[in-house]
Amino acid sequence: MATGKIGVTTENIFPVIKKFLYSDHEIFLRELVSNAIDATQKLKTLASFGEFKGTLGEMNVKVTVDKEAGTLTISDHGIGMDAEDIDKYINQIAFSGAEEFLEKYKDTANSIIGHFGLGFYSAFMVSKKVEIRSLSYKEGAKAVEWVCDGSPEYEMKEIEKSERGTDVILYIDDDNKEFLEQARIDTLLKKYCRFLPVPVISGKVQEWKDGKYVDTDKDKVINATEPLWTKKPSELTDKDYLEFYHELMPGQEDPMFWIHLNVDYPFNLTGILYFPKVKSNIDLQRNRIQLYCNQVYVTDQVEGVVPEFMMLMQGVIDSPDIPLNVSRSYLQADQQVKKISSYISKKVAEKLDKMFKEDRAAFEQKWDDIEVFIKYGMLTDEKFYESAKKFFLLKDVNDKYYTLDEYRTLVEASQTDKEGNVIYLYATDKTAQYAYIQGAEEKGYNVLLMNGQLDNHLIGLLESKLEKTRFVRVDSDTPERLIKKEDEKKSDLTPLQADILTGIFRVELPTVEKANFIVEYTALSPNDAPATVTQNEMMRRMKDMAAMQPGMNFYGDMPDMYSVVVNTEQPAVKKILEDAEKSVASVVKPIREEIEKNNTEIQDLRKKLSEKDADKDGINKQISDLEEQVGKDREREESAIKEYANGVANVKQIIDLALLQSGLLKGEALSAFIKRSVSLL
Repeated sequence: MATGKIGVTTENIFPVIKKFLYSDHEIFLRELVSNAIDATQKLKTLASFGEFKGTLGEMNVKVTVDKEAGTLTISDHGIGMDAEDIDKYINQIAFSGAEEFLEKYKDTANSIIGHFGLGFYSAFMVSKKVEIRSLSYKEGAKAVEWVCDGSPEYEMKEIEKSERGTDVILYIDDDNKEFLEQARIDTLLKKYCRFLPVPVISGKVQEWKDGKYVDTDKDKVINATEPLWTKKPSELTDKDYLEFYHELMPGQEDPMFWIHLNVDYPFNLTGILYFPKVKSNIDLQRNRIQLYCNQVYVTDQVEGVVPEFMMLMQGVIDSPDIPLNVSRSYLQADQQVKKISSYISKKVAEKLDKMFKEDRAAFEQKWDDIEVFIKYGMLTDEKFYESAKKFFLLKDVNDKYYTLDEYRTLVEASQTDKEGNVIYLYATDKTAQYAYIQGAEEKGYNVLLMNGQLDNHLIGLLESKLEKTRFVRVDSDTPERLIKKEDEKKSDLTPLQADILTGIFRVELPTVEKANFIVEYTALSPNDAPATVTQNEMMRRMKDMAAMQPGMNFYGDMPDMYSVVVNTEQPAVKKILEDAEKSVASVVKPIREEIEKNNTEIQDLRKKLSEKDADKDGINKQISDLEEQVGKDREREESAIKEYANGVANVKQIIDLALLQSGLLKGEALSAFIKRSVSLL
């Protein structure tokens, strides 16, 4: 029997392992099974090169739970080890100073184990004692047993062992008895080992007998040794891909399509990525793409490996160029990983482009289900945008689809404003904005439908990318003013007429929580509506963005700003103004003349203030008195107009019609409008 100390420079590695790896302690099973798989694969390789001429026999890995003995055993029939191998691979650990170690690698279990090659030593996270019983494949080798109780001391001796390979026996400690439950072990094996290339056996297949499940004599194999991504696409059918998808994602409806990745230069990468149906809500569940290393499960936190927008996809990727034990910071920083990410993005873009070119009609049918994915990619990945702009589709309110180039050709002639900007009109709700859409289409304009969750952001992106292009929501102005092709025809109201009309309409403007209304005038066709409610495009965009992004509360808290655009050429408006002038002009006109006279005097006095010998105090007192009088006169004027306006029924009807058109007339106000409309009939 030999005894000795494990070759580490720290006094005791095991408390460190237990303390800093505890949060990820379940990975011990992955590490030990992976070691067993490696040993098995190495023997197969030696046999293929003729360096091992014996009988391979059953090449599998067995995980055995003995609850009574308190042990968990991982057994293989691989290359095995002799005393020299154990001394080299188990007893000697390249290990730096304790302080540097703890400081640099305290974040995760994976980074510690991966950096120092401590896969085997992860066994001590859950064990009070570990035994290794091994017989090397080498001719004439002696079987050996190695025992360690979690201190640097170990014992090693020769034993009798008839079968080649290694048994690692864990005596589970009191804090980790869960790992003596068959169900818990099976769950971990299915998580980490379900696609390993060597059969992994855990327990027995069960059958229902006499009212309960009982073990049969048949071994239960946990894993599929040849997962779909390891096969050639030419060997697979659509049925194969769909069955594999439902194995990965049980309960999901069929994906729309998939990409089979297979590259061996400048890195190795295989995998299958599926496109699920994605509706309006972006469901960024970050556990839908699984990362493997040589068929060993690594993580489902693949932010560094897969571009952000591809988190909407589902499936698996497998690369031996990504270490089995990696930290998240490693994934984000490693250059090889970044190359893999770029490659995946490129392959996805190529797949979509191919689908578009080969069967555009089918691509358009899928568009509503994949547009969120494509838009998200364009917004977050510059290279993907450059590829996607060829197959990205704009959809109009009549369900017709256009590429970016096609749409510009369609609207450029009719929807270019006087500044040379091509105006892309859009709606966000075909039903609520129907009247505005109809008005635009009657002028020969095309209206896009931009009702997606990301469209506010996308509009900003496209305006920055497309030359001399602006997006304008169809309800942001009257149809005549949406695309300004010449200087706007102003209403020819006198200042007094404008004040009278404004006063009349202001009286009937509604009180809506978090909304302000202003009155504007424009000279439109006599056949157009007497008034239209519009909302400023840029302010509305800011508020929409604020609703989606933290940190923009300033805009979100501001009231909605609406304009009531009054058509001064409409006969009903003309009649209201004519009647008002007859009724209030005699009262208002003298007040207005007094206001104008006082304002002129105020201007003259301000000029005198700059004279060298001016009595500034006296002049300022005169200005103040006159301004106070002007204020009182304006109040008299507004009071006279308001008193008259309260009796003008048609004004309320005109405003309510405009509010109804814009979807702002609701509840009690809508009921009152209906009653008033009936009475007017």
